[in-house]
Amino acid sequence: MSLNAISIAPTDGKIPQFLLIMLHGWGANAKNLAPLASMLSLEDCQLIFPNAPFPHPEVPGGRAWYVLETLDYQGLSQSQNLLQNWLFSLENQTGVPLSRTVLAGFSQGGAMSLDVGLKLPLAGICSLSGYLHFRPQATQFPCSPILIIHGIQDIVVPIQAGRKAKDTLIDIGAMVEYHEFNGGHEISSITLAILKQFILKKFVK
Repeated sequence: MSLNAISIAPTDGKIPQFLLIMLHGWGANAKNLAPLASMLSLEDCQLIFPNAPFPHPEVPGGRAWYVLETLDYQGLSQSQNLLQNWLFSLENQTGVPLSRTVLAGFSQGGAMSLDVGLKLPLAGICSLSGYLHFRPQATQFPCSPILIIHGIQDIVVPIQAGRKAKDTLIDIGAMVEYHEFNGGHEISSITLAILKQFILKKFVK
């Protein structure tokens, strides 16, 4: 099993100088997030939107990173390994190393970005309306800078999950930039503006 993805290259045929990987949430798919490429409008950036490996049990065309219907997170380990191996393979495909790659995700994809991203030497990790489903430990790499954005009115992944993730990550020495916005379980215009600024601070001098 492997991951297939929608890849959107920089405009004007430029060689990508950095990558933004965006992981969709439970029941969505790569096509749901792909329009964000034009909304973010990041020059010199290749945006890649992978599909989660498992079909959603109820949503036609929807995908899942792991089972949410039970508490055992069935499929999580398989998705972790797939995603990590796929991320390592991108350098050969794009010429861009992990050190110039930002891994972002929404909801269940946000959990995956934190889970896998903390084990890799990435330029940054972004969790949008996400959560932690484990207690992270300090890794062999210095923790990549982390961005967490969460809606105060989120009833799908309550704001407490975002706050807990922030506090837990700070406890292991991570650099965390944390934002709350007055909204629900969504990728708002505020979220996109903060995400874009976080990325530009790393790659545009």
